[in-house]
Amino acid sequence: MTMPTGSSGRSAPASAKRRRKRDPRSTREAILEAARQQLAQDGKEGVSVAQVAQRAGVNRGTAYQHFQTREQLIEATAAWVSDKLYRAVFGDPEVAREQPVESISVQATTEHLAEFAMENPEIGRVWLFELLSSKRPASDPFWRQYLSNLERFAKTNLAQPGVDAEVVSVLLLAGAFLWPVWARSHTRSAKERQRMTKRFTREVLRLCLHGTLRPDKYADLEDLVARGNGLV
Repeated sequence: MTMPTGSSGRSAPASAKRRRKRDPRSTREAILEAARQQLAQDGKEGVSVAQVAQRAGVNRGTAYQHFQTREQLIEATAAWVSDKLYRAVFGDPEVAREQPVESISVQATTEHLAEFAMENPEIGRVWLFELLSSKRPASDPFWRQYLSNLERFAKTNLAQPGVDAEVVSVLLLAGAFLWPVWARSHTRSAKERQRMTKRFTREVLRLCLHGTLRPDKYADLEDLVARGNGLV
């Protein structure tokens, strides 16, 4: 029995066989992963559908079937990052949406956000600017949950009176994603990035303790920040 061959008489390359077997969903995921890598490497200005298609190992025409413009590709990548960020900070969406705000750890939320930003500096910055320039920020799952948590928190007796949840949300997110750029996290070792994450977390918690949180309700956290245990 003879094997199918191309015009040269040779068997089709293994990569071509894999592409033929790839279903639309996995193709889309491969394109988004390649876009994430391209954004992290070259920033928003260095991304095109053609370049991403080549990086993903898919036909250019196939890539354009999924994303007709670079704007659509960047928007979809930002949504993909939002999902990853959501799970890194809040965990399972089904659980997070039902979690009482009183049971949410301020320290864990702050640290997980800082960790994600430190490990994904370029793509995180792209996501932030896409969010800030969006006409419909509430369509972003992470932003919606983050703001909702702060709005619900502001209504409890754990918060200082008069907290503006939207302003606080923007300040904290901007700080989290701009700190790695300032700290040049891409040039740091894993140990150094961890130390930079702890530094950021500690100072954010210190600011919250003297701004949005009622210190008398967070005695353990105030002691943790003062002593620096686990945060330096």
